[in-house]
Amino acid sequence: MSHHRGVFSESPVDSDYASRLVAIRIAGDIIYSRDFGEALRKWREYFEVSQSEIAREMGVTASVISDYEKSRRTPGAVFIKRFVDSLISIDAKRGWKKTKDLAMLAGTVPGAIVDMREFEKPLTVGELSSVVEGVILGFKDAARSVYGYTLVDSVKAILSLSGLQFTVLFGLNPQRAIVFTKSTTGRSPMVAVRTSPLKPAVVIVHGPGRNVDRLAIEIAKADRVPLVVSQLDSEEELASRLRSLTMQRRFTPHP
Repeated sequence: MSHHRGVFSESPVDSDYASRLVAIRIAGDIIYSRDFGEALRKWREYFEVSQSEIAREMGVTASVISDYEKSRRTPGAVFIKRFVDSLISIDAKRGWKKTKDLAMLAGTVPGAIVDMREFEKPLTVGELSSVVEGVILGFKDAARSVYGYTLVDSVKAILSLSGLQFTVLFGLNPQRAIVFTKSTTGRSPMVAVRTSPLKPAVVIVHGPGRNVDRLAIEIAKADRVPLVVSQLDSEEELASRLRSLTMQRRFTPHP
């Protein structure tokens, strides 16, 4: 899903990550509602979108929207996704006003979380390490399954998150990779992991090169969390390779 990528106006929250989180929350609310039609109408009215506006965005007639809202039709997963995507797309054109408020309520961390995605199929730590051109240190469990990743600005995360708040990085599935950029030695990310009640499947750090702090390695061993040090040249390449994993069905090793 992509809703006019960039940043929210006057907000450091990444719009792509935050809008996807908001979309998931809205779709979940609709699916679990006792009355699908009322839920659809509720969210349309919250976004201050008319039936004709969302119909145009979705490429259907206003009468189709009316039928769903009056429960004459039962929405499937595809319709709900298109409906929610269209609401957010319209809001994006208006300056993200509603989406930004919902993102704050959903617990997004301004500036700290760069991206957060789930894999369609799990990868192993070894496969993920290959993608980011990493070296596994400390606890070397290359066969462990990983179900998604969170890309984090290390400096902003350490400054803004306490041990309990650190859990917002785990997304929909805690068995994921927490990927820290701007890490000079790997120590601060692993100390944060040490104090967190939840442990990720793997920690990936970008920045230390081969200058990895000994304490970081010892924490990886003690907490049984593989520590992967990415050798990629830039954060942009790291982000691009991680994102590509959610856009293809099969894992393709990088040379």
